[in-house]
Amino acid sequence: MAWIETLVNGALLGGLYGLLGIGLALVFGVMRLVNIAHGEFMVLAAYLAVILVALFPQVHPLFVLIPVVIAAFAVGYLYQAVIMNRVARAPDPLAPLLLTFGVSIVLRNLMVEVFGADVRGLQLGELSRASIRLFGLSIGVMPLLTLIAAVLLFLLLQWALKRTAFGRIVRATADRRDIVRMFGVKPDLVYNYVMGLSLALGAIGGVLLAVRSSFTPFSGVERLLIAFEVVVLGGIGSFWGALLGGIVLGMAQLAGLKWDANAGLLYAHLLFFVMLLIRPAGLVASRA
Repeated sequence: MAWIETLVNGALLGGLYGLLGIGLALVFGVMRLVNIAHGEFMVLAAYLAVILVALFPQVHPLFVLIPVVIAAFAVGYLYQAVIMNRVARAPDPLAPLLLTFGVSIVLRNLMVEVFGADVRGLQLGELSRASIRLFGLSIGVMPLLTLIAAVLLFLLLQWALKRTAFGRIVRATADRRDIVRMFGVKPDLVYNYVMGLSLALGAIGGVLLAVRSSFTPFSGVERLLIAFEVVVLGGIGSFWGALLGGIVLGMAQLAGLKWDANAGLLYAHLLFFVMLLIRPAGLVASRA
């Protein structure tokens, strides 16, 4: 029973990991771009949430997600419009990757300068510690809510991309950037919205992860690594694969911690390495 409880809680943690990876998967699926600065943007969103909670103590910490997500979307839009669109179609495919790497370094050092290197966290009071008994298993309320939120966000994103005019434009731009120009679509403008949506989704994951664990300006690398492993393990280009990959990683992490209390993320990383050797395409094969 103890191992079943561990795996269930690992699956709940995986919902959070899926949120970390979905924004990265969206940007890669549309623009074929790996945003190395994705982790730093998530940490920045966590810092903004901590600031808002301190400024408005009478407001429940979860409600600060609304202004944080809006701010993250605006930052992502400007980030793509001002910086990334300049190299989005550069002849050298390494140019966008190196640029995002440079942005990550700048953001990391700026956060150290502004916020210091102290460890921070976001507390939800009783909600952080609350648990329920379900089928004889002890399950945290906040991890359960996080998994439910992750599934709802994945469903909403899938519906938006499949059923709305904007989603059809995004998919067409991802497939044939040159063709959509003939229909009056501006690919750079589409990329702006996609990057904004990516950072907004990342901000949700970043804030919720700050509730679960502490963070510093240097935590972006760890968050990026998790997001990258989620995307690759699930299957590059597959949104539901990202959620599945997050769940598998979460289960591997908690199972490893139960086996070895000092393991940390070791067994999750080992699982990623083994799966990369066995099934490089990921758990869910992506469709063109």
